[in-house]
Amino acid sequence: MNMIEYADREMLAMSVANVLAGELRKSLAVQDHVTFALPGGTTPGPIFEMLSAVELEWSRVRVMLTDERWVDEENAHSNTRLVKNTLLTGVAAEAEFISFYRDGLSAADGAAEVAPTLAEHFPLSLLLLGMGADMHTASLFPNGEGVGKAMASDAPLLCAVQPADQDMVRVTLPLHVLNGSMSTHVVIFGDDKRAAVERAQSLPPEEAPIGAVLANATVHWAA
Repeated sequence: MNMIEYADREMLAMSVANVLAGELRKSLAVQDHVTFALPGGTTPGPIFEMLSAVELEWSRVRVMLTDERWVDEENAHSNTRLVKNTLLTGVAAEAEFISFYRDGLSAADGAAEVAPTLAEHFPLSLLLLGMGADMHTASLFPNGEGVGKAMASDAPLLCAVQPADQDMVRVTLPLHVLNGSMSTHVVIFGDDKRAAVERAQSLPPEEAPIGAVLANATVHWAA
């Protein structure tokens, strides 16, 4: 794990947006299309807004979420909605968004339908992750229903999971897809999360899923 510290969150957002743009350009120079997987939540919003204004060949970029709540994009809890409102605007609106949600299907049935269609997009060219206070990343939650299957080496390319303390079912990319990314960045804020990400390296993956993706990751931290 490589950790980079920033003076404040604004500096972090600016720097990470520049790093991601540079890596997308490098990947586009050697690939016809690149796949960029990213998280939902409020933390990456400023990064996405800055990245959306960067001039590059967005029409060759395929964007997907690392995980999603099983709701349609009109729902206030939808990560898809957030990404479309913050990243896929301006010049970045030309990127192709790969949606996981299937109306009328359960998360399990929807994941089973979508998973085979994702193979052509892997390995990921670029991966951005966050981390929760419980050391989850994507929707790989400690002790979550279905998370053990999603962390297996032969997991389907999209998995339905149920966090132990939440009512809303989610889908997530499995651990082997996350670890297969050609480049991985993790963004965290605050002293508590810095301590957690450092502690996660010595804990079993089922207790601290973020620890399972840190080996080749760059962690970006600001207080």
